Amino acid sequence: MQNEKIQLKAMFGTYPKTAPLKAGQMKSDIVQLDIAPVDTAQTAFKDVVRGHQFDVAELAVVTYLLAFDAGHRYLLLPFVMNGAFHHKSIYARADDAFGPEELKGKRVAMRSYSQTTPTWVRGILHDEYGVKSADVEWWSQQGAHVAEYKDPEWVRSMDKALSLEEALLAGQVDAIIAGGAIENKDKLRHVIDAPQDAAKAWSARTSVVPINHVVVVKEALAKSHPEAVMETYRMLIESRAQAGEMPAPSSRDLQPFGFDALNLSLRKVIDYAYDQQMIKKRYAPEELYGDVRAILEKNQGD
Repeated sequence: MQNEKIQLKAMFGTYPKTAPLKAGQMKSDIVQLDIAPVDTAQTAFKDVVRGHQFDVAELAVVTYLLAFDAGHRYLLLPFVMNGAFHHKSIYARADDAFGPEELKGKRVAMRSYSQTTPTWVRGILHDEYGVKSADVEWWSQQGAHVAEYKDPEWVRSMDKALSLEEALLAGQVDAIIAGGAIENKDKLRHVIDAPQDAAKAWSARTSVVPINHVVVVKEALAKSHPEAVMETYRMLIESRAQAGEMPAPSSRDLQPFGFDALNLSLRKVIDYAYDQQMIKKRYAPEELYGDVRAILEKNQGD
């Protein structure tokens, strides 16, 4: 049939911005998205980078860089699913007084060294406080989503019997990196004082926002059906707009979309991943976008 739609298997987490898309409110004459019943995207990351189950998917940006570096051919769409400031994400015991500059030689634990949040934290510690990644004892509870990836030699494996907070409170480590909610708020403190103010000042100075999750498409799809890539990008933007999540003109958008909007932040996270010995090459954004850039720029010019 001439008018048959292109069927795409998709995976996105559930957020206000994806709700209209998941509800089928974004109409298209070109593509039909078969969206997997996934609310928390992280639970399906391995299905993306190991099983290659989806034509278009949400993926943590560092997981994407590791996958690209390992030869898994997904291309980046210039659409950030979520982002957050991470100056607040490193914690110590409330009764243990030291600042970020004093982390050298200390034990810092995280769920996985290859997570995006710790990558941003380690980069910020280096840029802002002079703490090199190799100066710290990093303890990781889990491996990476990407099977081919191996942690740098200075990363140590940590027993998962205790949670990160339990290990910290028991004195097994000196600090932890945790991107989610903290249970023992009265017993822990931020290693970086006034982290929200520090994050805002850092972002204002660098024009960087810490992007966490992005959207990727199979390279083969971009080559065989460029119109499907263009249409999926349109639907993502319109879904966000319909959800009322477009930023005010004067505000910093933690979920940027568009090549120019992502440029500085993408280059920074690539630098961090390379400097922390997580990828073999300091990729240019153009390599990650591949055919996607020409597809979307052609549409903007039509």
